[in-house]
Amino acid sequence: MQATIGACKLELVTGDITRQATDAIVNAANSWLAGGGGVDGAIHRGGGPGIMEETQRRYPQGCPTGDAVVTGAGKLPARYVIHAVGPIWKDGQNQEESLLASAYRRSLEIAGAQQCASLAFPSLSTGAYAYPLQQAAHIALHTVAAYLRLHGQPQLVRFVLFDDRAYEAYADALTAVLSENRC
Repeated sequence: MQATIGACKLELVTGDITRQATDAIVNAANSWLAGGGGVDGAIHRGGGPGIMEETQRRYPQGCPTGDAVVTGAGKLPARYVIHAVGPIWKDGQNQEESLLASAYRRSLEIAGAQQCASLAFPSLSTGAYAYPLQQAAHIALHTVAAYLRLHGQPQLVRFVLFDDRAYEAYADALTAVLSENRC
């Protein structure tokens, strides 16, 4: 599924984020930037040890929840990895929504600063961090669409979703966001 927002394209695909030949891919990182399972582990395995070495050297204090940092992409086809730290779901009463939106927005800002024309996102916080998928999808797509309308870049934002369940949640959310904002 895809949508046009101004001069930008927003795509939804099912697949492996480590195989995306976009200028940057976003890593669902933890605040210690210590590597882990899921998307984070796959990116570090695919990109090689240079990514971890760079995060440790450049960001020894880690990265706070709701923020993001950038490194090279090692052996991955992308040029950069943007390490975004989404919130751990507790009960929806602990700023989870604003922190999740901030992680997406900061990733887009960093992509712009690196002059990235294309960016691939996973579904942040919906794996081990247990953010409810439907809510997370709506926040992600609302935030990204608003950013694209305001800034007109990057030219391509692709959400690379792990399975059909995630794809369907994002497709439903994209339909809702488009009808709310008439992109």
